Amino acid sequence: MSDIAPPRGGLFYGWVVVASTFLVLCVGFGVAYAFNAFFLPLQQAYGATRGETSLVFSIAGFLYFALGAVAGPMADRWGPRPIVAAGVLITTAGLALASQAQTLWQIYAAYGIGVGVGVGFAYVPAIAAVQKWFVRKRGLASGLAVSGIGAGTLVLPPLAALVVTEMGWRAAYLALAIIMLAVGAVAALLLDDQPELRGVGPDGLPPQSATAANVASARSFTFGEAVRSRPFWVLYIGCSFAGLALFVPFVHLTPYATDNGVEVKAAVLLISIIGIGSIVGRFAFGGIADRFGRRVGLALMFAGLTAMMLWWSISTQAWALMLFAALFGAFYGGFVALIPAMTADYFGVRHVSSIIGLLYTSVAFGTLFGPTVAGYAFDLTGSYYFAILGAAAFMFVAVLFMLLAPQPQKWRARQP
Repeated sequence: MSDIAPPRGGLFYGWVVVASTFLVLCVGFGVAYAFNAFFLPLQQAYGATRGETSLVFSIAGFLYFALGAVAGPMADRWGPRPIVAAGVLITTAGLALASQAQTLWQIYAAYGIGVGVGVGFAYVPAIAAVQKWFVRKRGLASGLAVSGIGAGTLVLPPLAALVVTEMGWRAAYLALAIIMLAVGAVAALLLDDQPELRGVGPDGLPPQSATAANVASARSFTFGEAVRSRPFWVLYIGCSFAGLALFVPFVHLTPYATDNGVEVKAAVLLISIIGIGSIVGRFAFGGIADRFGRRVGLALMFAGLTAMMLWWSISTQAWALMLFAALFGAFYGGFVALIPAMTADYFGVRHVSSIIGLLYTSVAFGTLFGPTVAGYAFDLTGSYYFAILGAAAFMFVAVLFMLLAPQPQKWRARQP
């Protein structure tokens, strides 16, 4: 393992970038997925339907995936630090304004747009920065970094639920704003995507070593070349179908559980169990896919998510929903860890922020429509059954598209 040690000794700064990305994603997605704690209080406060209430999260989710197409090129040009810092400040402002909202449309504007834009500015630049520090351990590094999403999902929803219970939902939004600012701002300042300026190559190799030189000279596709390629569109369409299903549980699992007799506090904790599962998945599946292939690994993640949706459709008891949450979280975590690494595998790292940003717009549209349509389906039928089965069908289509994707190394070898 000595060949991956920093050439001058000490800590390889790539792991600092992993840690700072972990923290940014922890607080950013933690406040986003804490929406479950606010779902029923907001519905009751404004006399809204479940479809109307679901739209709050859907707006935020659409924006934080769609804006990667804007934030990615900005990070390629100016570096990740100022873009992520701006995202932290916007998210903080959105949460603070949401605490003062008097109507549901103000929640749409403050939380939906504020959190959506803020997390959108932070997500892609942070995770793309990690890709530039690693090659051989890219899957593991990505998994560690994005496990921050799982940690945030584990910690912040129950914390928000506790504050909602004790002090009300307005105080809970203010508490999340303070946490976002305190943790996110420090983490943003530690981000860097230029290992060469620190005198190292990818994986901590000396920049003058043969291995590092080979990595540096490896072709990076331009943004236009990537967008015109078959792998990009296979990934894009597959992720579009997956996105229609992926975030339905994050919005509707808690009300589904309470509809089936689970106490509110326990129902909110299901989202934390998803967080626990996703941490395990990001650690385990990222490292395993480094060894056995990230393309096959991603197909297996979608297959696992399909199976979990089918399990959810027949689950009504607390233990069954806990099992769903844990396994759904693990496969979801593996998906989030593998997508950035696969993008770099196909197209190189020079324009990876821009490419990942555009790729994530596929998930954005699914996030906008999936949870909202599921909410209106419930309003229409009084049941989530058909919405969940529809989500399983969409996820299965994503499996088929991943099986059509070419193996990255072989595909790159055939390119002129």
